[in-house]
This record gives sequence, C-alpha cells and structure tokens, in this order.
Amino acid sequence: MSTRHAVVQTVFGEVTIVADRDAVVGLYYPQHWTNPDRTAFGRQVDADDDVLLGTARAQLVAYLAGERTSFDLPTAATGTGFEQRVWQVLAAIPYGETMSYGEIAESLGDRNLARIVGRAVGHNPLSIVVPCHRVVGRDGKLTGYAGGLARKHFLLELEGLAPVGTDRLF
Repeated sequence: MSTRHAVVQTVFGEVTIVADRDAVVGLYYPQHWTNPDRTAFGRQVDADDDVLLGTARAQLVAYLAGERTSFDLPTAATGTGFEQRVWQVLAAIPYGETMSYGEIAESLGDRNLARIVGRAVGHNPLSIVVPCHRVVGRDGKLTGYAGGLARKHFLLELEGLAPVGTDRLF
C-alpha cells in the first residue's frame, strides 16, 4: 500500500489526511489554497482500516479538542530545499507561541526573505501537524492561512492566543 488518503470529520468539517508508505504527507481542508490534484492523494481508505491514518485522525481530533499540544506522527513533506528549511522552523514553534514571517526569514539568515517565507508557509502540506497557523504578520496581525482565516483564528485561540487583527498576505 503506497499513497492513500482518508477523509475524516473534525470540528472544521471534513479534512483529508494523505499518507505515503509509512508517513503522513498531507493534511488538507476542502477549500485549501494549495490543494494538490486529488488524484495525487491515492486511493481513499477508511481511517479505521489504516493504522497510520487512524493514528493521525485520533491525534488531530484530540488536538482540536484541546487534549493534545503536539503530534507524534512520521511525516514526509515534499518541497524545495528552502521550503523544507522554513517548515523545520515552523515545526519548532512551541504550542501557544507565534513567529512573524520576518522573524522566520531572519532565523534563516535574511529578514528580506519574508515574502518568500510567506509563500513557503502557504505551501506547507502538513497544516496543523507542522503548525503554520502559528505564523503571524508584523505586530501579531492575523494574516493568510491556506485553510482560511477562520480556521487560523480558531487554532490560535485554542492555543490561548488572541490574534490582533486580520490581513490577507497572499
């Protein structure tokens, strides 16, 4: 069994979790901005019949219920070298904390890369698991999120953060 996916119910409605071999490779909302062609998701399976997808669903549901603060899943996101570096920074942002696009760019060596960082953040295929929702604009402003600003706002509030305002970055 190689690439496969399960559509699971959450407080956000349906979420598609994609796995390839023994790693989760994607988590997508129905109107996800960077939703790849659904044929790339492989065959649909029931999460109850797939140990990895079942575990991913259980951890996601527990996280969204406030019962979990991190994920313990094997992941394998596909992206450019720069995207991978950005996603590593995202993965290191602690629960209940945020970073700005500029701070991420600065951590990568050049604050002027903030716009390119924003693009990489927007292309993170592992929403929530790799917490791109913890990235905010300058002064803590709530900015774009591939799953929509309402979901980002919910996730930040779940983690005890009160977003300052909204702006659309992308």
